[in-house]
Formats: sequence, structure tokens, C-alpha cells
Amino acid sequence: MNQKELDSIIKQPSNIRYEYLVADYEEVWGLYDDGWATAQDDDGNMLIPFFPRKEFAEYCAVNEWNNFKAEPIDLNEFIENWLVGMRKDRVKPSVFPINEDSVMVEIDVLLRDLNSELENY
Repeated sequence: MNQKELDSIIKQPSNIRYEYLVADYEEVWGLYDDGWATAQDDDGNMLIPFFPRKEFAEYCAVNEWNNFKAEPIDLNEFIENWLVGMRKDRVKPSVFPINEDSVMVEIDVLLRDLNSELENY
């Protein structure tokens, strides 16, 4: 991915960036440094940010996440283990956050969208 493409996608509204996560990638990316990067929403709920590509995760490794490194998560593991565990722990996914702009989606909605996309393959 070149810089122009990266800049163009990052400038998209959050709902368009969400579509990139549920597109036909075989992995999602998180930020890791002795634990996965987390954030909180306005209600104090824990969020874990996820990104569709390494470049986007690296772009967001700033401020409190500046020591974090982009790490891949296999899509099947993400669906079968991560999202199930997050639902149990009441942790929400934060999809492709850029600054304060993110899609916070219910796990069932994300699962539906990911599984729907996987049916195309």
C-alpha cells in the first residue's frame, strides 16, 4: 500500500473504514505491547481496537499506544475465539479507530458482517 492510498482511506468516515475490516482480508490487526491496546468509550466500557491492515494499525500507534506494535490475528481465530471471549467479558470492538473517530459495533453485528463476507469465498 502506498502513502497516497493510506492517506485516502484514513480520511474516510468511520462507516466506510468499517467496511475495510469486513472486506476480504484473512486477518485483522491489533496493537500489542505486553498486552493488547485498549481504550474506553464515554460510558467507561472497555474497547479493543482492530484494523484491517498492518499499515493502519501502525498509523494509530501514537500517544498512549506509541510503544505498541502491530500484530496480526488470524480471521478464524478472531471470529471463533476473540469475539466469543470479548462478548463474555463485555468488551467491545473498536473498528479502525482514527483519533476519536471509530465504529463501536456490537459483537453480533460484526460477526454477522464478517460471516456474510466469508460466504462469498
